[in-house]
Amino acid sequence: MQPYQSRRDTLAELIRERGGGVAVVHTAPEVLRNRDSHYPYRWDSYFYYLTGFTEPDATLVIQVDGGGSQTTLFCRDKDEEREIWDGYRFGPGLARERFGFDRGLSVKTLDSELPRLLADQRAVFTQIGSNADHDAQLARWLSAVRGQARTGVSAPAQVWEIRSLLDEMRLIKDAHEIDVMRRAAKISAAAHVRAMQATRPGGFEFEIEAEIEHEFRRAGSKAPAYGSIVASGRHACVLHYRSNDAQLTEGDLLLIDAGCELDGYASDITRTFPVSGRFTGAQRALYDIVLEAQRAAIDATRPGMRFIDPHDAAVRVLARGMIDCGLISGPLDAAIESGAYRRFYMHRTGHWLGMDVHDCGDYREPGAPASGTEKPWRILRPGMVLTEEPGLYVRAADDIPRHFHDIGIRIEDDALVTPTGCEILTADVPKTADEIEALMQR
Repeated sequence: MQPYQSRRDTLAELIRERGGGVAVVHTAPEVLRNRDSHYPYRWDSYFYYLTGFTEPDATLVIQVDGGGSQTTLFCRDKDEEREIWDGYRFGPGLARERFGFDRGLSVKTLDSELPRLLADQRAVFTQIGSNADHDAQLARWLSAVRGQARTGVSAPAQVWEIRSLLDEMRLIKDAHEIDVMRRAAKISAAAHVRAMQATRPGGFEFEIEAEIEHEFRRAGSKAPAYGSIVASGRHACVLHYRSNDAQLTEGDLLLIDAGCELDGYASDITRTFPVSGRFTGAQRALYDIVLEAQRAAIDATRPGMRFIDPHDAAVRVLARGMIDCGLISGPLDAAIESGAYRRFYMHRTGHWLGMDVHDCGDYREPGAPASGTEKPWRILRPGMVLTEEPGLYVRAADDIPRHFHDIGIRIEDDALVTPTGCEILTADVPKTADEIEALMQR
């Protein structure tokens, strides 16, 4: 549990630098799907980042003053009857011991304990606005403290958004996180290879989705990190296609955007390949443009570059390719300046990746910008993880050459910024057209 304890210590120091106070971090509630059936439980990422604790109905409290800090986990009591129905519970005592907290208390005591812990504290640090019930609970605690004013007790004068501190911490991955993300990437890479090998004309998108998620589960992942996209033919031009129910047709491409979650960390891979195992000339022409754009983005991913630089590098390659193919007209700089390329490429080339597939962290440098200017884009630093995912999406239209109609292509990998450049965590999936065709023919 050392990584989690280290993060709690770091957070405590950040709170101390701001004068001290009490941090209150809740996990996510269980959510009903319908009637008495719940959605599969997934803990809150901020809470898990600090605790490693996966049970629902839990709250972390960190008291920080000049003399040190104390951590308390509030969690469910041991309950033999409920454990028969719902499974094992640690209980406060064992949770304290196993997860390295100073104290473990029943979550049933939260409403009685928190007013006492908040008394005479300078500030509260918590997740503001993430859950209405938790906001109302905090209001009750503060009201209870204010009710003691005539006895000389004062309530915290400030409420801080704790996620602004945790976002900066989570943006730079530690060694434990990088190890988990490497393993998640390998599982997802194997799933994509399996999908390529299983694809045949006449099958269905959902059959390929099943192959992917079977590989996730077989290798130890409990769930996809996000809803898998398995989009053939014209469906590949829908960025967040979800139906996954169309039949696979000879001559179409299949775009798969899927990644597993492992021990709380996401992977995110997209590959596009021919259903029949062979690219057509038009498909390969556009595919090679996207692949070249991704290589340009990867080359621009290194310390000292800004977050926007990989996107700008990819856009130049994509726009040049669109001009060469007759999709848009040049010159290149004018096509980029006018945004003409956005008809066929409408998203950015990447996003942060971590515990969430679209992970936390500002994309621009924190702090106020200079007067009359925008904040500069974030400078890339070792330990950051981001995706590299250029694409081309050509919907059928009268002004588009017919051989390009309904071709959607995206190529996505996960990049860890290193001291000298970047490491592609998802490199185990074939990516060139020749490699893909060779794999599918085997």
